[in-house]
Amino acid sequence: MHRARSPAKPHAHVGTLDWRELLHWLRDDGLIDDEALRQGLDRCAHAGAQRHALEKIALASLPRPGGGLLEIDALTAWLAERAGLPLLRIDPLRVDIGRIGDLFSLSYAQRHHILPVAADASGVTIATAEPFALGWVGELERMLRQPIRVVVANPAEVTRYTTEFFNLARSVRQAQRRGARNGAIQQFEQLVELDRSGRALDANDAGVVEVVDWLWQYAFEQRASDIHLEPRRDMGGIRLRIDGLLHTVYQVPAAVLGAMTSRIKLLGRMDVVEKRRPQDGRIKTRRPGGDEVELRLSTLPTAFGEKLVMRIFDPDVVQRDSASLGFPPAEAQAWEALTARAHGIVLVTGPTGSGKTTTLYATLKRLATDVVNVCTVEDPIEMIEPAFNQMQVQAGLDLGFAEGLRALMRQDPDIIMVGEIRDRETAEMAVQAALTGHLVLSTLHTNDAAASITRLVELGVAPYLISATLLGVLAQRLVRLLCPQCKQPDPAFDQQTFEQAVAPWRPSARVSPYRPVGCLACRNTGFLGRVGLYELLQVTSPLRQLLAAGADLDRLRQQALKDGMRPLRLAGALKVADGSTTLDEVLRATPAAQG
Repeated sequence: MHRARSPAKPHAHVGTLDWRELLHWLRDDGLIDDEALRQGLDRCAHAGAQRHALEKIALASLPRPGGGLLEIDALTAWLAERAGLPLLRIDPLRVDIGRIGDLFSLSYAQRHHILPVAADASGVTIATAEPFALGWVGELERMLRQPIRVVVANPAEVTRYTTEFFNLARSVRQAQRRGARNGAIQQFEQLVELDRSGRALDANDAGVVEVVDWLWQYAFEQRASDIHLEPRRDMGGIRLRIDGLLHTVYQVPAAVLGAMTSRIKLLGRMDVVEKRRPQDGRIKTRRPGGDEVELRLSTLPTAFGEKLVMRIFDPDVVQRDSASLGFPPAEAQAWEALTARAHGIVLVTGPTGSGKTTTLYATLKRLATDVVNVCTVEDPIEMIEPAFNQMQVQAGLDLGFAEGLRALMRQDPDIIMVGEIRDRETAEMAVQAALTGHLVLSTLHTNDAAASITRLVELGVAPYLISATLLGVLAQRLVRLLCPQCKQPDPAFDQQTFEQAVAPWRPSARVSPYRPVGCLACRNTGFLGRVGLYELLQVTSPLRQLLAAGADLDRLRQQALKDGMRPLRLAGALKVADGSTTLDEVLRATPAAQG
């Protein structure tokens, strides 16, 4: 157990913190001068009586001798060092809420201003912002029969997460009790029997409603792009995809997960009783700030029950310009020029999750003025946008991409977006639309931009038709951005590996490599947000001649490079050079340099 010691400075203290005494300690330790002490004594006297001492001092905005203001994080770190205790930045993704919620009550936690953050065989870790008021430690050790490890944390975080964690744990327990009474376990071996019984979960149970609401708000706060509810034999898992990677958030009993799935299906106008076939739906909700967010739902029957994935679409993405998407100035200008053409085909290519939909929607939003008719055929419709006329593919009604595109041609369109070119019929319809004076945007799944041309040939489109209609191809990937608050220069950067990765091209920019470190802002991952890498192939006259002559992929790629195409890996290398991301991220996300 870590116990508080008297500070090394002459001001011994036992009990809750007093802001006046803390100000004098800060002056004694050189964090503020006499003038800042005077300001602090005056400003803190007028702060709210209910605020923690550190929060009062932080709100006073006191200047530090070396420059800058004394903020709450720096004050918390200083207090931990003075108390001789470890500092903890609370990361909700790393806290087992169900386990810590059973240690003691919310009222006990609030009375002593403490928050359990971890529990294992070696003991229980308790966060506090009152490191000199530890009278509760002995009592808690006797009650839990485990050693206590005390850590110091930001007082605002302790207050916020104490309420949030304990209330969530309470809601889960309520849902579990209700789910157990309703026979909520839906596993593969029991599907037929449960369907015969006719028993259904109460998706409107108060505990279930609270847990689902918390999950959505939490996912929005964490910048998640997807929410996964995954059933297992005894427990269910909740995972969030953040910056392209999945993170486990919470483990809940199988009955609770089933109730949550039913609640979400109900809100998404899906068949709650049907659990044996995949279903799709959508929900529109709001962020804590009031902004609307759309969630696309997809269910899948698995061995242990129904798996649910919610993809989160932020309507603001359609308002983003080329620069905010990560386009370099030259590529942004060329892309806007391509998509401003009156007719022809423009393709966006890349794997699932590479940002193709975001790029297309943002581009279409820019093009959708009052004088043009923008129509889309999608499977499914990713985001509802009033500026477009959007059609949903419905295989059960024999309404595929080709049929939808054929129908759109009779709707007097100017710009058509086809969700994906998957087969010969759709490809030929897209070519015919371009030949008859329409701008067609669509996606393909290929490794790079040049491979999209040969993919169209493989689908059965004549090379001379591709030459006559194709304007350009944009290949893209997403890489994680280094957290600006904690990234540090990388002295171990391997220049030789960097040069080999971008060969045969040599970026002219001076390399300023950084490495990920990890902090509270990025949840100790070292990365915060993602940015696009782009490879733009423009179909020039020499390339058209090669296309019409049936040239192979290597010759097409070589000509595109001569015409100024910058490969994905080189685009990534420039992001490494300016300190935006790491070489490992670029190598992971981009195909090897060719040509």
